[in-house]
Amino acid sequence: MAIQTNATGPVGDRVWTIPNLLSIVRLLGVPLFLWLVLVPQADWWALGVLAFAGISDWLDGKIARAWNQTSRLGAVLDPMADRLYIFAALLGLVMRDIVPWWLMAILVVRDVLIVVALPVLRYYGYGTLPVNFAGKAATLCLLYSFPLLFVAGYDGIVGEVAQIVGWAFAIWGTAIYWWAGLLYAVQGLRLIGQSRRADRAVQAGEGPATCQAATRQDPDTTEDGRPSGRLSHRRAGESGPPSSDRKGATSPP
Repeated sequence: MAIQTNATGPVGDRVWTIPNLLSIVRLLGVPLFLWLVLVPQADWWALGVLAFAGISDWLDGKIARAWNQTSRLGAVLDPMADRLYIFAALLGLVMRDIVPWWLMAILVVRDVLIVVALPVLRYYGYGTLPVNFAGKAATLCLLYSFPLLFVAGYDGIVGEVAQIVGWAFAIWGTAIYWWAGLLYAVQGLRLIGQSRRADRAVQAGEGPATCQAATRQDPDTTEDGRPSGRLSHRRAGESGPPSSDRKGATSPP
């Protein structure tokens, strides 16, 4: 659905909304979580911060849908918080010798490749791509695995079960994380190809019907109430790369 307006202006441009405040609080919890893991090694308090992050992530999406408080800022803050928690949890696990360094390297390399691709998409007029189901599933698997891997460091049957289940979530989450990255790559290449074909058609003097094959983002919303970056038709006869319109949701997870 299109971004609606009210007496205070477009909803998509609002900053001070309850979902955005929850996302900001979740971001502030990242350094606290990392400090609890590395300095006092207060794992249960750290897990409490991680649990709050998960609950607030679910809650701000519910509020955004129910109260029509979607925003472009929320589309940036939400995936940023998810990735920072993943990075912080991985760093803590590696520093504590609970997981090997190569697991962190695999996940970080995937995110670096996604970030490197963003300027290319912006050159062709596209913002961050909308989050896909695989990306959400991968993020959930990884965020489930980290608390279990922390608990796995304790002796007893609870630690043994947590280690098995935690590594299962970690392996599946890593595999799906990369699969989601490949889906983003395919989608990005398809959009770039459409824009290049439209530009070549304009330069060749073909009709506007051919130019309409190119697409650009539309301020629709994702399943959690944030702008989705779904695609609508580009204006007929428009040449050159369209102007950048960063409205996509997360991202790659």
